[in-house]
Amino acid sequence: MKGKINKKLIAGVMGAAMTLTATASAVHAVAPATLKLTNNKTASSEGKVVYELGFEDEADLKNWSNRGGDDTTKVSLSADAAKSGKSGLAATGRSESWNGPAFRLDGVLQPNTQYYITASVKGKYYTNATFSFQYTIDGQTSYSNLAKDLNGSDWQTIKNIPVSYSDGMEGVYVYFEGGSDDLYVDDFKVVEAPDVDIETDLPSLSEIYKDKFKIGTALTPDDLASKPFMSLVQKHFGESITVGNQMKPDYVLNEAATKKYFEETGDDTTPQISFSQAKPVLNYANKYGIPVRIHTLVWHSQSPEWFFKEDYDAKKDYVSPEKMKKRMENYIKSYFETLTKLYPNIDFYACDVVNEAWLDQGQPRKPGHCAQDNNWEASDWVAVFGDNSFIDYAFEYARKYAPKGCKLYYNDFNEYTKKLDSIVDMAKRLKAAGNIDGIGMQSHLDVRESLAAAYPPLNTYEDAVKAYTDLGLDVQITELDVTVQDRSGDKYFNEQAKYYKGLFDIYEKYSDKISAVIFWGVTDTKSWRSPQNPLLFDADFKAKPAFKSIVGSRTAADPVRTTRPEGNVVTTTSTTTTTTQTTTSNSQLPAAKLVGDANNDNSIDMSDVVLIMQSLASPDKYGLNGTEKTHLTLQGAANADAPGTSKGITNEDALAIQYYLLGLTDEVKAAAAK
Repeated sequence: MKGKINKKLIAGVMGAAMTLTATASAVHAVAPATLKLTNNKTASSEGKVVYELGFEDEADLKNWSNRGGDDTTKVSLSADAAKSGKSGLAATGRSESWNGPAFRLDGVLQPNTQYYITASVKGKYYTNATFSFQYTIDGQTSYSNLAKDLNGSDWQTIKNIPVSYSDGMEGVYVYFEGGSDDLYVDDFKVVEAPDVDIETDLPSLSEIYKDKFKIGTALTPDDLASKPFMSLVQKHFGESITVGNQMKPDYVLNEAATKKYFEETGDDTTPQISFSQAKPVLNYANKYGIPVRIHTLVWHSQSPEWFFKEDYDAKKDYVSPEKMKKRMENYIKSYFETLTKLYPNIDFYACDVVNEAWLDQGQPRKPGHCAQDNNWEASDWVAVFGDNSFIDYAFEYARKYAPKGCKLYYNDFNEYTKKLDSIVDMAKRLKAAGNIDGIGMQSHLDVRESLAAAYPPLNTYEDAVKAYTDLGLDVQITELDVTVQDRSGDKYFNEQAKYYKGLFDIYEKYSDKISAVIFWGVTDTKSWRSPQNPLLFDADFKAKPAFKSIVGSRTAADPVRTTRPEGNVVTTTSTTTTTTQTTTSNSQLPAAKLVGDANNDNSIDMSDVVLIMQSLASPDKYGLNGTEKTHLTLQGAANADAPGTSKGITNEDALAIQYYLLGLTDEVKAAAAK
């Protein structure tokens, strides 16, 4: 690639380098009422307007339809539907609550780009609407609610709801649903999200704690399109990703494929698995060599009822414990085998095998199907087994089929209440059987209006940390967030900061027994608890007092990491300059055969860059000591060490290769990275 260089291509490749250098996390999507930017203007006043539909002309209906299938909705222009102007969109003939007017995104808007949608909706008699989103990957369709409770006798307005979709998605719609009366829509506006700069002068949170524990976060596919959001992920949460929803049972268990397999074979113990919904996030992790926490295999919630019933029919009786054991084993086996076959290069370093099996008083959940509105304590697993004995089988099967290096965890919330004793007793039993590696403390916490009112108090929380670490098991903080009073704005942010600082004091105190601290999200507006502002960054992508309390007096220029003694990796890092050097104290490197060819495939491309960054981020797996077939070999290390760069394998080598690929130099050499 020589001659003129496309500036967008340069930005894209260099962006990949920055991502790899920071290396990189899911949250339940909750739409904010209004997104504010750093200049205090709303997104709609800043971004490029893509569509502004007043429904005064038939052309405004071009990309609108019903949702297909049995949806009986008809869309048309009507004076009755006008909020402004002479007419609006009328959705008539609706026969079910899920019927409704749908606006198609794929083929209309660009993939991997974030947009904000503003619109008004009204019911013919009374508005009881929800604004929702759907997409299909590999034949599986997913749905999520973007704005709920649009209720009232007059027009209801949604403002700047973020939406996006990824490559590979099709049938992507936003739509209004709810009730069965006519719905009216007017003043529909789509704005491309403007670029927002993050604070680059902050020290990197993941770099600060890299020698103590991983810092990570959770991601869902819609997060990937937001450039400022992902910039925060890359800078501060770059060592672990949890797929927030799309690796849970109800996303992974493929009902249609399972029933088809049963009909064809008569085998009702082998459920079929699909990771279609998780693909965008897993592809991201795979591209940049980011370790992934698996969340979660066995859970009472977000597990389909049909999975537990005869003939996979939710209306029939529960199967026997023996049949359910076979289904569980085949499910876990297929889960791991399918996942590792699709993504052999991802380091699935941890797995929440069982999630939330104990009630706060320490007893098993009640038998029945979990429904959050009226039966949230129920568990289909308990309905089948009669107690929590299913936990032992789950860990037994997970140990049997989990990929090498994947540690197994029991994960729970309110893990500092009376259930602690039950968790400890269970963990001792599982440890004696050799089937558990650690405890996941979700840590959904609440500072309320002051440190004195916080729940749990920091000393109570530390007691729980100590109880779990005393088991001789690893501990991971898996879903950290700290709420303040509902809809209180920034009033209690200083109290929240004190609590976060206290938490990290605890994590540092027990850092030899804590291997990861994972935040359940990045910005308050994308949190599943958004009205209570629980995270480290605000709606403007700016660091809150909580972030600043954790990093303390460190600045972007301060050294935050010292030499690592383990293996043959020497690392010296600051938050502005990272120099990670792989030495060869045990072996002398051979002469380079093709400079830049890190993976020894006789060519130079981005896969060489990825392998270099993987070897720096995960030397045990990808470095010279690695045991996987994808590791950096001695010959590869010799090839990767570009002339004129620091001795050994460093980030400079990866940058030098990228400049070569962009055609800025004729060979891989240090001058390219200057």
